[in-house]
Amino acid sequence: MLFLVSLMVDGALAGAVYALISLAFVVVYKASRMINFALGEWAMVGSRLAATGFYALALGLPGAVGFAGAGMIAVALLFNRLVLQRMVGRPLITLIMVTLGLGALMRGAAPLVFGAVPSTIPLPFAREAIAVHGVLISAEKLAAATIAIICIAATSWFFDRSRTGLALRAIADDQQAAMAAGIDVDRHFSITWALVGVLSVFAGVLWTFVSGGGFGVVLVGLKVFPIVIIGGLDSIPGTIVGAVAVGLIESLATGYLDPHVGGGFGSIASYFLLVAMLFLRPYGLYGKPKAERV
Repeated sequence: MLFLVSLMVDGALAGAVYALISLAFVVVYKASRMINFALGEWAMVGSRLAATGFYALALGLPGAVGFAGAGMIAVALLFNRLVLQRMVGRPLITLIMVTLGLGALMRGAAPLVFGAVPSTIPLPFAREAIAVHGVLISAEKLAAATIAIICIAATSWFFDRSRTGLALRAIADDQQAAMAAGIDVDRHFSITWALVGVLSVFAGVLWTFVSGGGFGVVLVGLKVFPIVIIGGLDSIPGTIVGAVAVGLIESLATGYLDPHVGGGFGSIASYFLLVAMLFLRPYGLYGKPKAERV
């Protein structure tokens, strides 16, 4: 019984970090209906910038995160201004290919730019596991999950309560109507991508805490797509539920199935859930089917 509870706690903590990473995907889709396939690369560059600030510039952990956030906001604004604004009115596949190309550029340039930077960022507290009623809880995962939950709550409030979040939701519903109402679409898209840059920093740094750093952070992007499809592409609550479900399934599969079917099955277990969801509810748990007039 303790083994089962330990696996579930571990999966739920991992799910909180997954939710933050997936949120960076949902923010873009929710505001612009654009799919960012370079999310893993954004998280990787964000974590590498934080490591640069920590080791090379000796800024301390808060200063390093702030430095990385400023750097990723600059990258996001340049990407929006120089690339995306020139793609207005282009087919969706064109925008997808642009994000794939940016991801390839980031993957290729990162080893040249950050090759001398250490791959991990140390936590500011002890790494000993915490025992709760006989269940050992990883201090790194608990800290990462707590910070991720705070970031998710702040982002949810931003979209639900702030005037800017209301404007972004209006743009997502109907860009032409939003422009007619006086909303500056270009400025709000810049805000969206700046938010993605900040979320990518936190996601990359927290993933470094939990699973180690380096350029392997790119692979975390592969975990995002089952989560956002299971939860619903434009739903923040759905993303949270999908992330926790994926975290639990991966943890349970790793604990119970890996010894029998071979190591690594837990890493792909979420894709079986994805296939089942596509059959049963292709628009996700909290997603809304597109209504069309016939």
